[in-house]
Amino acid sequence: MPRTPLDVADPTDAELLTAHCAGDPDAFGELFRRHRDRMWAVALRTTNDPELAADAVQEAFISAFRRAETFRGQSAVTTWLHRIVVNSCLDRLRRRRPTSELPEDHAPLIADRHDRHASVETRLDVQAALATLPEGQRLALTLVDMHGLSVAETAEILGVAEGTVKSRCARGRAALAPLLRP
Repeated sequence: MPRTPLDVADPTDAELLTAHCAGDPDAFGELFRRHRDRMWAVALRTTNDPELAADAVQEAFISAFRRAETFRGQSAVTTWLHRIVVNSCLDRLRRRRPTSELPEDHAPLIADRHDRHASVETRLDVQAALATLPEGQRLALTLVDMHGLSVAETAEILGVAEGTVKSRCARGRAALAPLLRP
């Protein structure tokens, strides 16, 4: 009997995707279990909205499930998944209807300066500062600085040149610096 990729004790992501395309009913579920938390974090940082992020991740994994045979193997499976998630987030953000605007002085609404939990305060400050950046800079910084992806992986996910990612990160960091100084 021929050996399938899932006969291996700990199959790689590529082996799982191949097994899924070959009809293995459990292979994609394992890919989902391995990467759902990371994809959720990317979606949440991209959209800044838990509901929108949840919908985008669900849509992205359904799309990946249905289009698994389109994976060409030129990158890591996680890079492919990141790209699908980011694209799903961007599509949802573009389709989202405008909500009410925040008042000019919205800082007190976003972060309680009297909060004694410094990590929560810092996280809120970073989220608020990231929200001020153009979409391209925010995505590049999120993927490179917060998720630890390489510039090359980020460029592939965003569909831009590596130099563009470097430039967006540099500009984004420069714009964030004055906003995040104590």
